[in-house]
Amino acid sequence: MAIELGYSPQVSALVEKTRAFIDEVVLPVEDRHGGDIAAAGGDTAVRELQAAARDAGVFAPHAPLEYGGLGLNMSDRAPVFEAAGYSLFGPAAVNIAAPDEGNVHLLAEVASPEQKARYLAPLAAGDIRSAFAMTEPAPGAGSDPSALSTTAQRRSGDWYITGHKWYITGADGAGFFIVMARTSGEAGQRGGATMFLVPADAPGLTVGRHIPTLDRSMVGGHCEVHFDDVRVPDDAVLGEVDRGFEYAQVRLGPARMTHVMRWLGAALRGHDTALAHVVQRQAFGTPLGDLGMIQNMLADNEIDIAATRSLLVRACWELDQGDHAGDATSIAKTFAAEAIFRIVDRSVQMCGGLGVTEDLPPARLSREVRPFRIYDGPSEVHRWAIAKRRIGATRRALKDNPR
Repeated sequence: MAIELGYSPQVSALVEKTRAFIDEVVLPVEDRHGGDIAAAGGDTAVRELQAAARDAGVFAPHAPLEYGGLGLNMSDRAPVFEAAGYSLFGPAAVNIAAPDEGNVHLLAEVASPEQKARYLAPLAAGDIRSAFAMTEPAPGAGSDPSALSTTAQRRSGDWYITGHKWYITGADGAGFFIVMARTSGEAGQRGGATMFLVPADAPGLTVGRHIPTLDRSMVGGHCEVHFDDVRVPDDAVLGEVDRGFEYAQVRLGPARMTHVMRWLGAALRGHDTALAHVVQRQAFGTPLGDLGMIQNMLADNEIDIAATRSLLVRACWELDQGDHAGDATSIAKTFAAEAIFRIVDRSVQMCGGLGVTEDLPPARLSREVRPFRIYDGPSEVHRWAIAKRRIGATRRALKDNPR
């Protein structure tokens, strides 16, 4: 079987254009504001950066061609998203930031033509932002989505949504929400969830407080959102009733991998910063880079970068084949979340005192990448899922062919 590890000339050219755009346009804005998107101007800053991205020809590489995007598959997105992620503001600038990027993918796969025209088209164009509302305070849905407690009841031909969500990324300023609500069954049961498309100005929908978190580069924050008998019509159902958990998998597997792509880019900036520092900084009569302990850290960073890319390539290939890729995406996400933090943490250490200041990027990168071990499924939950699938497969095999 032939194995192709290269990219087409078109994708390679897009990667180079993206790198140049990030270096020349986006990094200066990030550095000027310490990686804090609110300090940079929030949505106003994003709109200005997105206008520059359109002019540079690097906007919306993931979006379908018919909606103005470049139509890249998962495999081809990897180097482009990595290049954009080299700046914390890069993903928002090229319109591939979470949660919008994952919502574009979900809408492209599941939405009706009318829903695509109303929600996908302006989202892909960067005219509006969106949010994905699934996570709830305890005892509601979190790492265990089956605990979903937000409900949607059908009355007089419409749906009425009631519930409390939190950690909803991008909620403040979003144009619409994709809301996961229970339409049958009880909390703790795996089925019975439905996705709804809810305009942000729907009566009864309230965006509450911004939950203070380590990361500061996500426009719109991580917010509490309340739904108080929010009325939506039948055509607000995304896909079919009671298939919400199934559709969530359409979104979550690819979204986990695009997170890996973006944060790997951020980790590379930390690594590059540390490399430049240890080559120039003299200590004990020699450049730091000539010391064995520093070389060990550099080598371990290179190993983590290469291993993350390899696992990512495999998972993206499986997704592009139409595979569910449950194991591959869980393995890649878990390893990457931990490896990316190691890369940044070593970079902080190699930069010494400067590494914990805003004079260099690694300090801000450290706070940004730490939550990845929790976002989109904690590492522990992915390990449990990987083991559970393997044990289940082994039990079935032994039952069919006892030894």
